Amino acid sequence: MNENKNMSTVPQKDFEFSQEVIRKLTDYFSERVVGQEGLRNSLITSIVADGHILIESVPGLAKTTAAKAISDALNGKFSRIQCTPDLLPSDIIGTQIYHQETGKFETIFGPVFANFVLLDEVNRSSAKTQSAMLEAMQERQVTIGGVTYHMPQDIFIVIATQNPIEQEGTYHLSEAQTDRFMIKEKITYPTTEEEIYIMNKIEDGSINTVKPAVLTLEDVDKVQDIAELVYVDPSVKKYIADIVTATREPAAHIDKKYADYIRIGASPRATINFLKIAKASALIHGRTFAIPEDVKGMAHQVLRHRIGLNYAAVADNVSVETVIDKIVDSVQTP
Repeated sequence: MNENKNMSTVPQKDFEFSQEVIRKLTDYFSERVVGQEGLRNSLITSIVADGHILIESVPGLAKTTAAKAISDALNGKFSRIQCTPDLLPSDIIGTQIYHQETGKFETIFGPVFANFVLLDEVNRSSAKTQSAMLEAMQERQVTIGGVTYHMPQDIFIVIATQNPIEQEGTYHLSEAQTDRFMIKEKITYPTTEEEIYIMNKIEDGSINTVKPAVLTLEDVDKVQDIAELVYVDPSVKKYIADIVTATREPAAHIDKKYADYIRIGASPRATINFLKIAKASALIHGRTFAIPEDVKGMAHQVLRHRIGLNYAAVADNVSVETVIDKIVDSVQTP
């Protein structure tokens, strides 16, 4: 692969600006959230790549705190939507209210009109309500009373969470819904040292201290534009395409035992998102050109919600991450 920095079209001034923005965002997040480096990396990557993120974990692992920390760092408008089975689409996107005294309808915008929208426990809402987010997430617009309204044009990121343990009162997320998330991150419990640190922060009151924003939405909007200029060599693009193709044709790439577990492969959105993620990852790691490790390092996050496994995989206790590793290992690294 040609790792030629000169192929990049990122001006040095813009590169230095992006590094400063990423550093400030990382530091701010780390001050508010203890541990969770994987979540921090995925959140910042999704923001730089301008994509939505789905977070899966049991309750109490700082998902809401993390989402709010990102919003506070940028002084963005933050909305939290607690998903429940009786939540209606109008509760998310808004509705029209008729005023009898004037004889006119007034459009009331819902909480989706924000820079950062936290859909807490998204799998508790019905399929009808989940579908209300599809247009907003993909087209960045919603339709209320036959009129189309656009979402914030600078920054619009949906951060959805789901609990994989509880099944009562939950609804399965459709492939169409999950495919619109650029990243799916799984987070686990903190270490013993991190738990002690959390307790100490609770005792001294610092864990609830909200510091002033360190960046603006315009700063991140500019970094997103800079990320688009990051150079991706044709060999890296082929690497991405080969990985995605292998998810659709597993029998030609991996052992039959694991190939038989795959029910459905990744869509073209996986290819597009891999490209965006590779550019964002390169910038986050201080480069103006992408390398195969930018792709490989985020393979779980990009593919785990796009590869469907059958019941045989569940019965044999085979995780989707294991299958992804087999696929990535089968593709030659440029």
